[in-house]
Amino acid sequence: MNFQEYEENVRKMGRHSGAYRDLELNFIQYNRTPYSAPDIFNLFYRSNNNHENPNGIKKPLHIGETFNLAIAYLGTYLYRRGFTFDYIQAFQYEKKTLAEKLSHGDILTIAIITTLYVSVFPIMEMMEFIKSYNREAKIIIGGPFVSTQVRTQDKIELQYTFKSIGADFYVNSPQGEAALVKIIHSLKNNLAVENIENIYYKTPNGYAAAPVLKEDNKLSENMVNWELFADRPTEYVNIRTSISCPFSCAFCGFPQHAGPYQTAGIQDIEIELNGLVKANTVKSIQFIDDTFNVPIKRFKNLLRRMIKNKYRFRWHSHFRCQYADEEMVRLMKESGCEGVFLGIESGSETILENMNKKANLDKYLQGIQLLKKYDILTYGSFIIGFPGETEETVRETIGFIEKSGLDFFRAQLWYCDTITPIWKEKEKYRIKGSHFQWSHMGMDSQKAAQLVDHIFLSIRQPLWVPQYNFEFDGLFHLLHRGMPLVAVKGFISSFNNGIKTKLQHPANREIDFRLVEEIRKYCQGNPFNDNPNTGNPNVGSQYGEGFDF
Repeated sequence: MNFQEYEENVRKMGRHSGAYRDLELNFIQYNRTPYSAPDIFNLFYRSNNNHENPNGIKKPLHIGETFNLAIAYLGTYLYRRGFTFDYIQAFQYEKKTLAEKLSHGDILTIAIITTLYVSVFPIMEMMEFIKSYNREAKIIIGGPFVSTQVRTQDKIELQYTFKSIGADFYVNSPQGEAALVKIIHSLKNNLAVENIENIYYKTPNGYAAAPVLKEDNKLSENMVNWELFADRPTEYVNIRTSISCPFSCAFCGFPQHAGPYQTAGIQDIEIELNGLVKANTVKSIQFIDDTFNVPIKRFKNLLRRMIKNKYRFRWHSHFRCQYADEEMVRLMKESGCEGVFLGIESGSETILENMNKKANLDKYLQGIQLLKKYDILTYGSFIIGFPGETEETVRETIGFIEKSGLDFFRAQLWYCDTITPIWKEKEKYRIKGSHFQWSHMGMDSQKAAQLVDHIFLSIRQPLWVPQYNFEFDGLFHLLHRGMPLVAVKGFISSFNNGIKTKLQHPANREIDFRLVEEIRKYCQGNPFNDNPNTGNPNVGSQYGEGFDF
């Protein structure tokens, strides 16, 4: 969503709510307006007329820069079954284009993907926009948001939610692509939809539920055909080589959303990567597998294949560093790895055991040191407030973060999702409440939020990274624009100082003018020319060269 509107909506929950306190660590206030990190970057970067790129165009920094894998996958899936499709990558930045497409009158269905949504707000905004230009096309909504509502709401609540959103169909499935095809086929041929599995469909009396049947779409049989998207070249793409996750961490609902774990064959992955090579525009790939380096043998063989093919793009991914060894990390570097997201989650052995992380701190530290040896950037993710958490275990986490050697990190308030495995132990830990408002035998969400603030305010190294519309992937978007690592860190550090001022002086939330100029300086620094040869992110020592203020 537009960040100003989103901030206002979350603020209505109360400034002391867990949701708003989590959001507080993602924005500064400038000219009485809240700005996320990408928003403030775009404001200053695009206002600088001295460093235009060769085409005179300054691309805004936003999440839609990375090609949406759901679009690529579903588009390919539809094409192979005889359907035509069009798409919008980033709603906020392509409203004019979307309005033109909706006005043509040749659209049968519109699918809204909810992969990243935990709130109904952005869905409602899109629905309102779509219906203002087209009331004829049938709207289909699928993805984790829908599945979560079905799991967590009773029949009356679910009917109210679906009616408030106002879609024609809701797909309730960990996969759902087969249901999407059946809906389109039925609408094109004027067939009844009552017997299409895994959907809710609109009737005069509300939404009726169709039979539930597990879909079994094999990833290797449905790899993305990137040639279908060659008319809109992109520099950043997401790729997956597996579905779901082989682990069962107690805080994570991903396996419940995604279904059984499966992997694609190395040859299938190679064909997809070769398709990206033909596009000749891709700078960076994010492998979005929840656990990219497991199984270990498969991971190493894939890296060897990538090295053999001499791909020019760089890549980053999620990574379980407890499984790192010297050969693995060396192959990662040789194949173009520029950084890894480490779901460490806690610096306390007690909490790691409660989380069922299947890891220990010594293994974490060994893995991080190996990654540092090969100049691969590391980003550590931590959760504060998980059941069993106490002030003592948080102190252990702080100590671990400070000695870890990580380049970047983020600590986040535990989100109590009732579909995660820990919910089955709610009596044991005396868990009450859900989402960002909860309590258990160790603390409540307000205390945990205070501890997250303390971590943010007190830890100097590694560097905290803002999450909203930026996080891990945003680091590489800046690096590939030619921004050296020292400048990326400078920008983030200055942005964080603006947040710290807001937290420490709540009566005056406005960012200081000197800090504004410091942020502006980083955003308008010299090597911003979109030149892929500037600040080559594959060589760590080059990150800090050639950037002069």
